[in-house]
Amino acid sequence: MHSQPVYVDPRLLRRVQESSGLTESEAQRLVEDVLAFHAESVEDRVRRRHSELKTYGARNAEIFARLREELSGHVVAAPDLSERQLRRIIYG
Repeated sequence: MHSQPVYVDPRLLRRVQESSGLTESEAQRLVEDVLAFHAESVEDRVRRRHSELKTYGARNAEIFARLREELSGHVVAAPDLSERQLRRIIYG
């Protein structure tokens, strides 16, 4: 995992505070922990899960189907986009 600081959207922080009754610092720590847990890149996650599933005897066909299913609903770290890539997203 990365030890890089994690950006916490203030709206998310407020929502967690309001729904949980946590203090601001408790909510901040909780959200940072959850986001840090999900900061794994797609490539790292695929390699890690492939290795884990292989350990339990799964075959590649099963593994690949399961990875596709898992990734379709899993939060993963955003790629490191260059300024040019960001501009293309915004301006086409």
